[in-house]
Amino acid sequence: MGVRTVRLDAETEQILTEIVQTTGLSISEALTQGLVALRTQLTMQQSCTPYDIYTALDLGDGGTAIAPSTETRRGVRATLQRKHGR
Repeated sequence: MGVRTVRLDAETEQILTEIVQTTGLSISEALTQGLVALRTQLTMQQSCTPYDIYTALDLGDGGTAIAPSTETRRGVRATLQRKHGR
């Protein structure tokens, strides 16, 4: 078990005092739980990949494109032919 000396500013000391009084935990236990919570939060942030964010987005049904974006000329022609019958 390691022993650490930590300097807290007045605001942080007040927050720690409130936590200890509200929960009944010791200062050591309150700090330990805070570190565990921070580790959990960091783990969750690191495990979130861009694909996870993409899958969480609701992009709707889609599928209304006439042509893929690489063939926009074909899509414009098809739209004009359908609209004007030429």
